[in-house]
Amino acid sequence: MSVFKRLGLKQVINASGKMTALGASAVSEEVAQTLKEASQDYVDIDEIMELTGTVIAEVTGAEDGCPTSGAAAGIAISTAAVIAGKNLTHIERLPNSDGLKNQVIVQKGQQIHFGASIAQMISLGGGQVVEVGQANKVEAQHIEEAINENTAALMYIKSHHAIQKGMQPIETMIEIAKKHHIPFIIDAAAEEDFKLYIAMGADIVIYSGGKALEGPTSGFICGRKELMEACRKQYKGIGRPMKIGKEGMAGLIVALKQYADKATDVEGQLSRMKKLCNDLNGVSGLTCSVKQDEAGRDIYRATIEVDSKEAGMDAEDLLHALESGNPAIFLRHHYVNIGILSVDPRPLLKGQEDIIVKTIKLVLAQGVE
Repeated sequence: MSVFKRLGLKQVINASGKMTALGASAVSEEVAQTLKEASQDYVDIDEIMELTGTVIAEVTGAEDGCPTSGAAAGIAISTAAVIAGKNLTHIERLPNSDGLKNQVIVQKGQQIHFGASIAQMISLGGGQVVEVGQANKVEAQHIEEAINENTAALMYIKSHHAIQKGMQPIETMIEIAKKHHIPFIIDAAAEEDFKLYIAMGADIVIYSGGKALEGPTSGFICGRKELMEACRKQYKGIGRPMKIGKEGMAGLIVALKQYADKATDVEGQLSRMKKLCNDLNGVSGLTCSVKQDEAGRDIYRATIEVDSKEAGMDAEDLLHALESGNPAIFLRHHYVNIGILSVDPRPLLKGQEDIIVKTIKLVLAQGVE
């Protein structure tokens, strides 16, 4: 029996993805053992924080790194670092950044809500958000014209939530940042390539430790050494309520060291999702196909289109019924408003796709009756 069932909570089948709301990822045995051992011992926090930064640097190819409690904390801490630097007086008065360079330029189509808003995370770090362009169209000129003596950084949000068309690419943002000698920050929370953006020339890159890495609840920042030193310094200020504990850092170190040897079973994902689609395509009102991730990642999900007239209920009703059951089945529902649900194979434990098929058929049969 799982620990959550022992606590009286219902079983959850996560077919939504590596979502914070569902606990992000299930860690490996080695990471789990590390978390246990670290929680039962003591360590100098400053020392393990510096060690974690060194390991982050080794894995990402950056000059240095900083562990965080999550990617959202990474946005706030990175923002604070480019505004306050290592000046303790400035650090201690954030998020009040009056009189400091504090404007952070973000493309309008990337001003998203991921469970909280990007703007709020920037504000926590003392940043004043400057949106440029329109929701579906940003020109390089928009970015250039927004830069002034108060600009602290340019920020790019790499996310499936963001508008994928009409935005200026990372390369353009980096070029503009370098031209004006302004730090370029990229929030790459769920991205899988930990070396790509540093190699492209980003000054600060933010990742989740609990998503692609499949580590503990955590995050990490990588980038230029002086900026990473400034990030760590923010734990004397706004970073204090976002601090990561000894267990999180120890588990993050192990997960980072494992990452290079972790195989991504794309063929296995495709095979499981094709079978699921084959099983559902015979159900009245459902059309299922396998599609690649919207943001271009090497992730293949089963996309289920629900015809409410044929199925006897709409996609939203089906979603609610699945989430209300026990086990509670959570599907990806970004497009539920247009009748589309998706199954993400990455977080599924062995055989759970069969439970999903069986439960969907049962819910629809009961709905028709």
